[in-house]
Amino acid sequence: MDYKKFFSDSINSLKKSGEYRVFKDIGRIAGSFPNAKFNDLIKKENIVVWCSNDYLGMGQHPFVLEAIERAMRELGAGSGGTRNISGTNHYHIALENEISEIHEKESSLVFTSGYVANDATLSTLGSKLKSCAIFSDEKNHASMINGIRNSKSEKFIFKHNDIKHLETLLKKIDINRPKIIVFESVYSMDGDFTPIETFVRLAKKYNALTYLDEVHGVGLYGSHGGGVAQEQKIMHEIDIINGTLAKSFGLIGGYVSSSKAIIDFIRSYSSGFIFTTSIPPAIACGAIVSIRYVKDNQQLRDKLKEKCLLIKEKLLAANIPFLKTKSHIIPIIIGDSKLCKKAADELLEKYKVYLQPINYPTVPKGTERLRLTATAAHSMDDVHKMADILQDLWMTHHALIRAVA
Repeated sequence: MDYKKFFSDSINSLKKSGEYRVFKDIGRIAGSFPNAKFNDLIKKENIVVWCSNDYLGMGQHPFVLEAIERAMRELGAGSGGTRNISGTNHYHIALENEISEIHEKESSLVFTSGYVANDATLSTLGSKLKSCAIFSDEKNHASMINGIRNSKSEKFIFKHNDIKHLETLLKKIDINRPKIIVFESVYSMDGDFTPIETFVRLAKKYNALTYLDEVHGVGLYGSHGGGVAQEQKIMHEIDIINGTLAKSFGLIGGYVSSSKAIIDFIRSYSSGFIFTTSIPPAIACGAIVSIRYVKDNQQLRDKLKEKCLLIKEKLLAANIPFLKTKSHIIPIIIGDSKLCKKAADELLEKYKVYLQPINYPTVPKGTERLRLTATAAHSMDDVHKMADILQDLWMTHHALIRAVA
């Protein structure tokens, strides 16, 4: 086999279709986010970031940075090992306690990322629960899909947020057979919420565990930032919650939160947890400070909601099509990968705004989009300017208008 030709042809195919991903060199400026430096081969330019997952700006908060620096000077840069072999310290333990508190669960376990937490937990549960059947929403994240695939369990894919279809599938399985219903609270690409309570009721009716991914909800919703499940007053009924430290809390790492028995089971059997180096203690310390700050600061959540409402109002007034959901995620559908990339390139080059194009396989072909995310750190002036920029882009590019019509 000509390996070089195979790899080159595969990449050229992506480039030809407009689906090739280009990583922009974006230098975030601590203390000035969402302002950043775009570094290309020729020059550095000041830009404004409009697609970050650092929704509350906690990645630059002075309290968080001070905590990280303090812990690094105390314990050094890395953890020194896996959680089992010298890689557990008091910051890891305190962080897991903090996560359990925000989700009102007995116990929690921190992983190296939200992706790893989903993959490792679902693959472990599905493979260890004998004859387990897993029911997964068709729009679940790749990490959940991969975890289910790796579990080798029988899987059933239900239509997005379709409770009737889910129940039809559940009816086919013996009531005593182990089952897990896997879904997200707010879907990152469409921005729509899940009717969590209806899923919980079905799970109880058919003797299934519920597994909820809250990565785009935790910190942003609920009376103390516990997520959409907390806001819908159903969090205590969820069996397992997956979350991240990399979005609203501004750092890196993921976790699952559940009962003591389930968490101890995952801790003891999950290879994705056991055989990898733990997150640095400084990151764990910073995450503790971030969670505590976010938990007690409803103002941050209110600021974000205010800016999201304003940008949506401005887009509506300008007749710019977007998916009209109630969440903080604002998808502007382009429907063509090349046009989507062209729009993003012009936003960066002409208007000094960074908005990453979202193409297949992240979203289905024909639904390519610009995924706009306001943050608590954006000013009202930023919001007004961005709305004007998008209106100008739409007015001057008739091809884009036709593509979304």
